[in-house]
Parts: sequence; C-alpha cells; structure tokens
Amino acid sequence: MTHAERRARRAEVDDPQVVLDAALRFLEARQRSTAEVRRRLITAGYRSDLVEGAINRLSELGMLDDEAFARAWLESRDRARPRGERALRRELALKGIERQIVDERLEERAADAPDADADAARRLLARHARSLERVADPRTRRQRAYALLARNGFDSETATTVIGEVLGSS
Repeated sequence: MTHAERRARRAEVDDPQVVLDAALRFLEARQRSTAEVRRRLITAGYRSDLVEGAINRLSELGMLDDEAFARAWLESRDRARPRGERALRRELALKGIERQIVDERLEERAADAPDADADAARRLLARHARSLERVADPRTRRQRAYALLARNGFDSETATTVIGEVLGSS
C-alpha cells in the first residue's frame, strides 16, 4: 500500500478512538508538544475534527501539556546537550510551543539557576576541551571556542566571559 493510499484510508476514519490510538503510539517514544502531535496526525491524513478531539482528550488526561513539555525539554538540554537561550527559544518555537510559555519557562530556569547559560557554555566547552587543546595558536583556539558557543545559541557576552574563564588569557 502506498503512502497516498494509507492517507486516503485514514481520511475515511470516523472512529475517534483510532485517531487517539495513533496519537498515543506517537507519544510512546517520548513526550511531545501539542503542535507536534497535531502536525503528525494531520500529516498522516486524519480528519482535523478527529485530530482536535484526540488532542483535547490527551490534554484532559494530562498526556499533552506544553508547559511540562517545555520544562522537560529545557532540563534535558541543560543536562545532555547544553544550548544557549537563543537556541533553546528557537528549538521550542520549532516544537510549536507558544512564546509566552517559552518566556515563562526560561524565566523559571533563570530563577532556579541564575548562571544557567554560563554553566551550559562551560559544559559545552568542557565537552570539546580535547579538540580545542589541539589548536596550538591561542587566538585561533579562542575563535573556535567562540564559534562553537555561537553555533549553540550563546550570546556574545556569555561566550566572551566563559571563554575568558575557561581558556584564560591563552
């Protein structure tokens, strides 16, 4: 069966439980945002009224919560793949999280850990310390460290400060 045929069959579905089951399967792997689930179900070919019904039901059950998703995403990023605030904002926006929720979660992150961005930048530089140490020229080493931090969404002030702490005047 081709992709188009599967989509056509899904468009004919009248049973809300079928759409709810599809959403639950999508949520099995990891927590998702409401927009991700909506996009996945619509793309799969399900009718939008049934998709909205499934999303409402999952929200009622507490299985779809954009605030909890954003909080978990930020915690995960801080722990496993350090990113600066700019990158975190962009990632959450791509996940379909409303700007107000992103602002609130980032304010919460800053209140919990005032130096969260600087700490994340330090961890990222520590992770890449070996490759940076191989660069003989101190100026080039600092430029590479700066580029690494910039690519990962750290602002220039944070990058400059942390590079000064980590690499010193080298």
